[in-house]
Amino acid sequence: MGRLEEFQTLTDAEDYFTFFDLDYNERLVYVKRFHILRKFGEMVEKGSVEAFDGSEDKLLDYYKFALLSVYKNFENGYEPSAAEIWNMFDKESACGTCSTSTSCSDIEGVESGAHACTTGHGLEFN
Repeated sequence: MGRLEEFQTLTDAEDYFTFFDLDYNERLVYVKRFHILRKFGEMVEKGSVEAFDGSEDKLLDYYKFALLSVYKNFENGYEPSAAEIWNMFDKESACGTCSTSTSCSDIEGVESGAHACTTGHGLEFN
């Protein structure tokens, strides 16, 4: 298995730090795990082998830099705003009748954070 393939099997924050042989504060990673992985994931999505002239080594160097950069931001006191945290939970629905994507019990499909409800929206109170 190549290093890029090995990287693609990783799931835990600690595994990424070990893979790249980076020192880290276990307590910080434990407390900020979700935020670190989310920001790291956003940066990973921006990288591709093609963007680095087909070099997996350069791509992995970019991933290492991305992880280190995200980690250092949190180590230096970065705190995501409430808007950054909750924005991902408050997406408009495709049907336009629900206030959030968690309001419907029956969802037909999900695209770009929007959903289409399959339940009827006509409420009757007797």
